[in-house]
Amino acid sequence: MKAFEWVSPASVEEAVGLLKSAPTSREMDEAARPLAGGQDLLTTMKDYLTRPVRVVNLKSIRGLDKIEGDGRKGLRVGALVTLAQVEEHAVIRRDFPGLAEAAHSVATQQIRNLGTVGGNLCQRPRCWYYRLEEAVCIKKGGSECFAATGENKYNAILGGGPSWIVHPSDLAPMLVALGASVNVAGADGRRTILLEKFFTLPNEGSVRRENVLQNDEIITEVSVPASPFAARSTYLKFKERESLDFALSSVAAAVELGADKRVRQARLVLGGVAPVPWRVPKAEEFLKGKTLDAEALAGAARLALEGAEPLSKNAYKVPLTQTLVRRALAKAGGVSA
Repeated sequence: MKAFEWVSPASVEEAVGLLKSAPTSREMDEAARPLAGGQDLLTTMKDYLTRPVRVVNLKSIRGLDKIEGDGRKGLRVGALVTLAQVEEHAVIRRDFPGLAEAAHSVATQQIRNLGTVGGNLCQRPRCWYYRLEEAVCIKKGGSECFAATGENKYNAILGGGPSWIVHPSDLAPMLVALGASVNVAGADGRRTILLEKFFTLPNEGSVRRENVLQNDEIITEVSVPASPFAARSTYLKFKERESLDFALSSVAAAVELGADKRVRQARLVLGGVAPVPWRVPKAEEFLKGKTLDAEALAGAARLALEGAEPLSKNAYKVPLTQTLVRRALAKAGGVSA
């Protein structure tokens, strides 16, 4: 790990100023990096993927670790709230069960005790070429994505090119399904960004970035609106190991049912299969007015993976994700898959 300056600001404004005023680094795009739980940033620094000259410790800022609201008013979650707090919070478990499930699915209890909401949303890719210091892939300024023709078991089947990374966050698909927004502070002021617009595909803007944050911006809060489908939400994740593993595929689902048990609206977002949380509006529209029987579940699953383009070693993700779609929708709707 390269030597760096450690600073602990007392306010959001001070943190933003420290990010903006950091000495220029010739070795990377970002001279300074914010640190929340540190579960991802420190690993990238140890692997020399990130080499900031200044690390801005956000944990010294008061007020970013609060959870407020409920299913009637909407939910506000501070960026420094830990994943353990989210999974254990009684109101979230009752009114936003899919969000509690997504937080619980992350790694181990020890990591959830430290990892934060903001950090989970801003994780860097886990592709082994990207994480290998010697491999100068397109995400690190090279000219090609080595996974495209190499070892691509874990890479994208949707939205790939020119990089085929998948976004590693578990909270992101569920929060997108719930219509969440992030509140962001930067040198030019504060702004609110719909989370679905926060993440960027490799062919949008810079291939080296995964979201729209500027170098001097930080997430301060996540806002989840009150909605008629939040209480019927769920998150299903398939991983190779029971603990400390990322999703091979995941599905965030939320549905609103009428008195006749027909779907009034549905939200369906895939994780582990694309460079961004992958919402599937065509499948959502298909479900409207239908009961969640076997035919409807199968139809939604088929449409959710429409357009998938597997690489040489990850075609298994198509049937795997279709199965998760059927199970997630059935669970959210309270029916048998």
